[in-house]
Amino acid sequence: MPTPGLTDHDRADARRVADHLRERWKLDAELQPFRHLAIDSHAAEWPHLHLEDVTGIPFLDGIVGIEQYQHRARVRAQDGDLFAAGTAPAEGYEEYCQQRLALGAPDLVLATDEDPRAIARACNTPEVLDRLASHAREAGGLVIHPYMAIASVWELAEALRARTDLPCAVLGPPPPTLWIANDKSHLSTLVEELLGPEWIVETARAKDARAIASSLSELASRCDWVGLKRTRCASAMGNLVLDARELRAASPEELLTLVETFLTRTQWCEGEDVLIVEWVQTDLSPSTQVWIPPASQGPPRLDGVYEQLLEGPEKMFLGSRPSTLPEALNAKMGQASLKVCDALQQLGYVGRCSFDFIVSGDPSSPDAHPRITECNGRWGGTSTPMHLVDRLFPGSRPHYVATDFYLPPSHQGITFPELCEQLGDDLYDASTGTGRFILYNVGPLAERGKFDIIALGDTPATARQNLEERLPQRLGL
Repeated sequence: MPTPGLTDHDRADARRVADHLRERWKLDAELQPFRHLAIDSHAAEWPHLHLEDVTGIPFLDGIVGIEQYQHRARVRAQDGDLFAAGTAPAEGYEEYCQQRLALGAPDLVLATDEDPRAIARACNTPEVLDRLASHAREAGGLVIHPYMAIASVWELAEALRARTDLPCAVLGPPPPTLWIANDKSHLSTLVEELLGPEWIVETARAKDARAIASSLSELASRCDWVGLKRTRCASAMGNLVLDARELRAASPEELLTLVETFLTRTQWCEGEDVLIVEWVQTDLSPSTQVWIPPASQGPPRLDGVYEQLLEGPEKMFLGSRPSTLPEALNAKMGQASLKVCDALQQLGYVGRCSFDFIVSGDPSSPDAHPRITECNGRWGGTSTPMHLVDRLFPGSRPHYVATDFYLPPSHQGITFPELCEQLGDDLYDASTGTGRFILYNVGPLAERGKFDIIALGDTPATARQNLEERLPQRLGL
């Protein structure tokens, strides 16, 4: 898609806000310990170690098979690269990636930790460090390219640098900047100061239960729906959506109990901001996908605008497809995202970044009102399949739908080779350019009957039809 550019005025505005917030948040001193590991042009030829450590996101520890998600890193890896996981890939999956999808032959680094999600920490052991050091010596350096550049990723880079005396870099933002992007409270501040208050929903912040209940009551007096948001949760897991009519009928004690129950459920730490927001009822929740290079290598790049497939009042993420919304609306959201990313780049952000929006009003009208609800400063459920599709179709992204798929109990226990056999010639083949389906993140298949799938089509409707009709037909459902 065409990438809208920023004007000189936009860039100057982004730099002004970034300078102001850098001083307010005392960022320079906090960023200093990470500067020697920051990526730049000197690392362009080094191989990458890809890893998917999700320990920076709350509430994922109870998800069965979450450690299998580490194999999502495989779709970013290519010849000469490494990717890390705590488990072996599903039988037949590596052959599928190499032979069917032509994704090269990177090396798997097996590393285990007491917490199976903590793959960065698992790599920071003498045995694994020695293997990484050997790889780095051959290439003259190593880039660590994480799902999310949390502190343990930077600790791994520091340990590897100390062990090899060779340069090592992290392709991601240092933690102080990472949490400006991923913390909904900090993001709201950045968006409001840079784009204006009209680009966020009405938002209040509070740090204790009584203040939260009071703000909730006040907002409910003039809104139809309101919500509570924890600032660092993903995929709606830290959200609570409430009917304002019921809140207006509740006593102060009932409101306080409701808030305290929410805080307990979401493992709130005393003194941490909670957002109290107007909850706009809309089915339109698009996202923008942006790549932010080091500041010395050029401006942020808009990689796409997507429609998110969401479920339930909390809008739980299920999947995505390239946007079919009007181009004027896509461009408006793209411009806003690039401006915010220009400011983030000035604050030290590097790597994958995305923004979730809501759109109220008629999307085809000039009055359509997009607002930013959160930033995902990491790889995710939309950017991962987007990147895979772009590897397979460079420069000519097709129509597609990407989502997770759960087999019914009658079909659970199926192996990956059996799944491939059932899909047959509908599986996409990179050598012929034919097929309807691309599989990835298949680790949970054996334990949960779950896999991720990209359904291709000549049109958005055909892609959706392939997912909803052709796929169940091939699976005998």
